[in-house]
Amino acid sequence: MPSFSASTAPARRRRRALTAVTAATVAALLAAAGCSGSDSGGQAGQNSRSDQDGQSKTDKSVKTAPPADLASQKLDWKDCPTPSAAEGGGTAPSPLPGGTKWKCASMAAPLDYAKPKGDTIDLALIRAETSDPDKRIGSLVFNFGGPGGSGVTALPSFGKDYEKLRTRYDLVSFDPRGVGRSDPVECKDDKQLDAYYAKDMTPDDSAEEKSFIGGLKWYASGCEQKSGKALPHVGTVNAARDMDLMRQVLGDDKLDYFGISYGTELGGVYAHLFPKSVGHAVFDAVVDPTEGTEQGSLGQAKGFQLALTNFAKDCVSRGDACQLPGSDPQEIENFVVKLLDRLDKKPITGLGSRKLTETQATNGIAQALYSKELWPLLEQGLDEADGGNGALLLVLSDAMNGRNEKGQYSNIQAANAAVNCVDSKERYTLAQTKAKLPDFREASPVFGEFLGWGLLGCSEWPVPGESDRPDVSAPGSAPILVIGNTGDPATPFEGARAMVKALGKGVGVELTFEGQGHGAYNSGNACVRDAVNGYLLDNKVPKAGTVCRN
Repeated sequence: MPSFSASTAPARRRRRALTAVTAATVAALLAAAGCSGSDSGGQAGQNSRSDQDGQSKTDKSVKTAPPADLASQKLDWKDCPTPSAAEGGGTAPSPLPGGTKWKCASMAAPLDYAKPKGDTIDLALIRAETSDPDKRIGSLVFNFGGPGGSGVTALPSFGKDYEKLRTRYDLVSFDPRGVGRSDPVECKDDKQLDAYYAKDMTPDDSAEEKSFIGGLKWYASGCEQKSGKALPHVGTVNAARDMDLMRQVLGDDKLDYFGISYGTELGGVYAHLFPKSVGHAVFDAVVDPTEGTEQGSLGQAKGFQLALTNFAKDCVSRGDACQLPGSDPQEIENFVVKLLDRLDKKPITGLGSRKLTETQATNGIAQALYSKELWPLLEQGLDEADGGNGALLLVLSDAMNGRNEKGQYSNIQAANAAVNCVDSKERYTLAQTKAKLPDFREASPVFGEFLGWGLLGCSEWPVPGESDRPDVSAPGSAPILVIGNTGDPATPFEGARAMVKALGKGVGVELTFEGQGHGAYNSGNACVRDAVNGYLLDNKVPKAGTVCRN
């Protein structure tokens, strides 16, 4: 790796003070960024015909439908409560423009679809009814990704962005099983999580390796102790079955769906299981369904490195206005590498008694690369950390981990681990992981080591995984609009084309957005928005291969 040359760096500029940049400020900006992607595998299978109720015949492990009493249950829609701690806390959602209130309800679903008359769980739902009932098509169900993100809290934060879609749809989202208010997976308390997320996740010697693996065991044991009964049942296949139950309970003949990031994988699995029940479906920021853990993580390493390069190019293009040292993008990237190396040796002041570690800084940098709107905060945070103040990068890291200003954690990371580890049966050993690290370092000098060691994430998990890859083949499905963003760090652009191919001939319709950040519809690009709106509202399927540019 080329070393940073101090002789070519500009003189140190005055650092901007961290003023009024809080976790709440970052959270508001994150509304444009969406949630992180997933490299998990789902339920594998083979292409098949579908039976009359729309469920794939390859899925023989469960009955074709939940009990009639669950499918015919009536939802009791009420004013939404204050979000739970597992959902991230905060205040109840404000009404939409025009005064429409968000309403919440809970839906009972089988805990285990193989035992449909056994125990049930309650899934939290949120809805805003259509603004034009005379032109109503039905419900449009959203999943914003993760896995582990609360749809009950996310949908209201995006509400204004979907007002056009609300002219013909009720806007609906939910906390998937194991998430938020839907029987949340819990692992450790807030103080324990503060210590855990500060740990060194890129060990350099045998002692640090032992500590790292010990931390994985400790965390997994906490998940088993607190949520052991639910852990086998929180996977993507069951979440897809929940969505079909939801479709029936909402009274819709077809599922109209908008999936973002991991939500595209969930939507693909739904289309595989219930191809005849797909109405309109949009997949934005697409997870590659053909990649396993290693390839998915390598793809993310390359994606985040590309996003960092684009960030550095933007900074350099602003000349002296750029707060970071370096006359070209490579020098800024080298500066970041050097900063992380220093933090590995000695953490710096963060917030209160909490210090900024190398792991938290890497996490914070990645969080800021989800959206171009966060680039100014990343620039500021890196500049201040170079001077010994790690507060802003720590705030960004906290946002990624679901920590609010009160020190409370949502369960997004616990649910993320639980879903990923039950979806994928891949389990890496220490030796296998260390053998892969050179490939990760080559993919990204900044993020490679972090994501490479992440291969061990499910190694100590108490529940076995289900498959190597999600099966999204959906012969007989209605067309699905698949949107790839060329500058997406978390779900690299190539995933969209892989999803189109995997869905099968005549199903996936590819649209390309040449932009930056995670996702396309919420980027503000008029071309993307018009294409999606035309498809969802007027059934105008865009021409395959359409390209939208910033």
